[in-house]
Amino acid sequence: MHELSIATAIVEQAGEIARADGAGDVSLVTVRVGELAGVVPDALHFAFEVARDGTPLAAAELVVEQVTARAWCGACAREFAVGMPPFFWCPDCDRPSQDLRSGRELEITGVEAVPAPR
Repeated sequence: MHELSIATAIVEQAGEIARADGAGDVSLVTVRVGELAGVVPDALHFAFEVARDGTPLAAAELVVEQVTARAWCGACAREFAVGMPPFFWCPDCDRPSQDLRSGRELEITGVEAVPAPR
């Protein structure tokens, strides 16, 4: 399950972000996960619960924002959802697209932390 290594990296990076901001424990981490990123959101949630244990993120919540895979058709200037499994043919002009606009994201977009005690 590669979601555990992803969750571990999220915990490490979110902790670094909080420390750099002078914050204490992290309460919320938001990530964007593309439809084609190969990540199962339920497995990522489970792995996050395991990876956060004993860290400043021990009580943190993980919010996963799923991003729809979309491609661009240059022939008819239209963006369209490719679906799952992905189908890269434009539904309007029936031509293939090689321009994937979204769907491979895997990024931390937000970290909320409580202020560090003084």
